[in-house]
Amino acid sequence: MNELEYTPDLMHDYIIKNRKMLLAYDPEADYDIWKEQVRTKLDELLGDHPIKAKDHDFVLEWEKEHDTFIERRFTFYSEEFTRVPCHLWLPKSGKAPYPVVICLQGHSSGMHISMGRVKYDEDVEIISGGDRDFAIQIVKEGYAALVIEQRGFGERVTPRHYGPSKTTCTNPAITAILLGRTILRERAFDISVAIDMLDNFSDIDKDKIALMGNSGGGTATYYTACFEPRIKVVMPSCAVCSFEYSIGTLRHCICNHVPNMAKYMDMGEIACLIAPRPLIVVAGEKDHGFLYPGVQKVYKVIEQIYAKEGAPDNCKLVTGPEGHRFYADLSWGVFRKYFMGE
Repeated sequence: MNELEYTPDLMHDYIIKNRKMLLAYDPEADYDIWKEQVRTKLDELLGDHPIKAKDHDFVLEWEKEHDTFIERRFTFYSEEFTRVPCHLWLPKSGKAPYPVVICLQGHSSGMHISMGRVKYDEDVEIISGGDRDFAIQIVKEGYAALVIEQRGFGERVTPRHYGPSKTTCTNPAITAILLGRTILRERAFDISVAIDMLDNFSDIDKDKIALMGNSGGGTATYYTACFEPRIKVVMPSCAVCSFEYSIGTLRHCICNHVPNMAKYMDMGEIACLIAPRPLIVVAGEKDHGFLYPGVQKVYKVIEQIYAKEGAPDNCKLVTGPEGHRFYADLSWGVFRKYFMGE
C-alpha cells in the first residue's frame, strides 16, 4: 500500500494535473471577451479591496548622503491602521527626474536585504549568493530605487506567528482569507499607494515606473502589475510557474495562494492583464520551489498572449543556470532595453 493514500496529497495532485481550467487560454476563443473574464475573475478571487486611509500621514523621516546615492526614509498609511515603511535611493549619476524601479524582497528577514545591509548572520549568503541587493543594482543602472517592506516581513512582522521564523506571513495570510481578503491583494495595494506617495518627490519621473522582485517578491510583482497600469515594465523572478510544478504540489507559504484560482486559470493566463507592457520572467533552471518545466509551460501561454496582443517582442524568459535566486548579470541588460529603449 502506498503510504500517501492516507494523506490528501494523491487526490490533490490528481486534480491539479488533470483539471480543466474554466478560463484556460484558448487561441480560438474571442480574446477580448476572455481577457475581460480573466480580469473580472482574478479581481474577485483576490478578495475585497482595501480602502485608502483618509489621511496617509506621509512622513519623510530622514535623508542621508552616501558616496553614490542619496537615501530617503519615509512612511505612510496605506489603509487605516497600516503604516508602510520605505526607502528611496536616488543615484548621484544622471539627471533628475529619475526613472524609478520598485523592488520587493521575498521570504526573508526584510527589505534591508534589498539594500545590501546585514542584520542577521544568514543575510550574508542571501545577499552575496543570490543577487538580492536590488537597490544597489538599480542605482548602478542609473535609476532611483524604491524599497518597500511587504506585509509579514522585516519591520512589518507580527507577533502572531508560529515558531522562530523572521517572516510572519502565515497568520496575516490566513486571517486575510478569513476576512474575505488576501495578503497578495494587500501587498499589491501597498505598492499602489506607495506609487501615489511618489508625488511628494519632484525628482522622480512618474511616467517611468518599473516593478521587480524575487520569490514572494516576484509573486507580488506579477499580481500587482495585473491591476496597476502605472507600472511600465514588470520583472518577476523565481515566481512565475505552473501551479502543478510549484505551489500546487510543493510546500510553500500560504501567502502565495489565491483561493479557488487553480479552478479557473494558471499563472500564464493572467499575463493578459500585463500585456502588452514588457514582461521579463526570470527563472532558475535548478529552482526546487518553482520547477523549470512549469516555468516553460506557463511561458508558452505568455508568448501566445503577447502574440495575440500584437507585441510578441515584449516578453522575455531569462533563465539562470542555478536555483532560487535573482540573476543580475543576465537580467538588467534585457530590462534596460525595455525600460530605456536601449
